[in-house]
Amino acid sequence: QVQLVESGGGLVQPGGSLRLSCAASGLDFSIYRMGWYRLAPGQQRELVADILSSGGTNYADSVKGRFTISRDNAKNTVYLRMNSLKPEDTAVYMCNALRGRRDYWGQGTQVTVSS
Repeated sequence: QVQLVESGGGLVQPGGSLRLSCAASGLDFSIYRMGWYRLAPGQQRELVADILSSGGTNYADSVKGRFTISRDNAKNTVYLRMNSLKPEDTAVYMCNALRGRRDYWGQGTQVTVSS
């Protein structure tokens, strides 16, 4: 049974930082493309960043230069380091594992940026 468990969300002031983690189990983590998505109220789900099995990365324009995605295949974990957070980054952040037709999602972790 595949499980993706996110952690690290919370309330942070504008300009602050958070690091999200997504621990995966039940899959061959190293061969999966891993992604972070976010869903804000009244908006469509948005790809924030992804990282390929090769280590290549891709970012949404809105987070380039502020967020960094990384993976530790030995720990079956993908991270999202978020710096210079803005109120518009407020959303539920969800982890995704994708390989071919194998597509798995975590439950998400809430990130709220507010003073």
